[in-house]
This record gives sequence, structure tokens and C-alpha cells, in this order.
Amino acid sequence: MPAVLQAERLTKSFGGLIAVNEVDLLIEENHTTGIIGPNGSGKTTFFNLLSGFFPPTSGRILFYDQDVTQTPPNQRVLLGMSRTFQLVSVFNSMTVWENLVLPGVRFDREQTRPFRFLFNSAQNRRVRAHCAEVLKVIGLEKEALQPTATLSYGSKRMLEIGMALSLKPRLLLLDEPLAGLSDYEIAEVLQILHRIKEDLTLVIIEHKVSKILDLVDRLCVLNEGHLISDGEPARVLDDPAVRECYWGKEDIDQEDLTG
Repeated sequence: MPAVLQAERLTKSFGGLIAVNEVDLLIEENHTTGIIGPNGSGKTTFFNLLSGFFPPTSGRILFYDQDVTQTPPNQRVLLGMSRTFQLVSVFNSMTVWENLVLPGVRFDREQTRPFRFLFNSAQNRRVRAHCAEVLKVIGLEKEALQPTATLSYGSKRMLEIGMALSLKPRLLLLDEPLAGLSDYEIAEVLQILHRIKEDLTLVIIEHKVSKILDLVDRLCVLNEGHLISDGEPARVLDDPAVRECYWGKEDIDQEDLTG
């Protein structure tokens, strides 16, 4: 399998605090990778480095063998990298359909010059067709013309995933997609992720470890900024270093690790 993303000795310091410490990680194409670890272990900071929201203190990032270490987030989107956030990020003042069309038009790879965004119609047939497909994937066809503000939190999460999919990514980074959801909503989101994992590469940060064990091909564990374990999920969860870093934590207990 070719490498989609490669982090080489990736490090991020905030003053005297080293949040990510010389992490090496290679993501293979069409694989689903879970990133877990206790609170404060550097997971979201690591995502912010991969997606370009933070510049690294040292190290580099390769995306399909292209060095993107200094590439801004919007350019990484055009290259095929997309992400979601811990807190749902949608436009509440727009309809569901408008939320999907806006990123599709803005980051249309055939309309990459900034001024073209101002004149590119949201009625573009190609963009509309793709957004219609995304609506089916996320199961919000009936809510297409509904104001986003009226959606449940779980539906907003599904819409956010749809917005990321409207960008036609090759790599999708998901930061705690199950956070704040009911058990029913978790099942709905997991169904979406199982649907899309066949067509693109997923990397998922998640605290609800037991919920993603059937989804991921691989688990990586961060602790205090270090990558302490990496491999097949069952083996990683049996790693003494992983069990030690979780025991005694209030947010995730031993039962959550073992499922």
C-alpha cells in the first residue's frame, strides 16, 4: 500500500511544554487508523499539525510524498486532506444543503483561483450532483432544506462529516466524531464511517475506544506527546505501556479499553 501521510520526527512545543514529541507515523492508503490516548496526550495538537493549523517546531509532514510541512490548511484541502473538529463546526444560519454546497464550491479543484469563488454559481451541476450523493451517505436527504440550527447535535455531527466529504478528500481526519452523542447517534455515525471507509483513508481520534474497534485496522497510542504503541488493535490494547497510561484515569477506565 502506498503511503498517504507520513510524519517524521514531528514535534510541537508551546514555550517549555512539548505537546508532540518526535512522533513518526506512516498512514497507508485505504486504511482506517485510530489514535487514542489520555486527555492531554497531544492527540488534537497532532491533528492540528497534520492539517496545517499549527506549524511544527521541528520535523516534517509528507502527503503522497509531497512535503506539506509549511503548506497552509486551505492548500492541503485542495491536495485532498480534510478534517472535522472536536466541537461540531457547521453554519447554523444556513440550510443543510447550503452547508454542503458552500465548501464544495469554494474548494472545487477545477476552480482554484480565489476570484472564481465569487462568480462560481452554487447551482453548478457537478457540485450539486456530488452534494446530493453526500446527502444520501449521511442520511439527511429529508432535512436538505431545513435550517441547520434546528438539527439535533447528532445530525449536526453527520452534517459536519458530510461537509468534509463534499471536499472529495483522499484523507479524512476525524477529531472525536462520537463526542457528545447518544448511543443511537453513535450507531448512526459509525454506520456512516463504515460506509465511507472503503473509498478513502480515515484517521480518527476517539475516547470511546470500544466503539471504534470494529472500524479501525490499526490503533496508535499517544501519551505525553510520545507515540507509545502502534499496531493491530487487540495487541495494542494488551500492551502493558498502554494499560498503564490509562489505569487511574477518570475519563476512560479499563472496561472501556477492553470493550
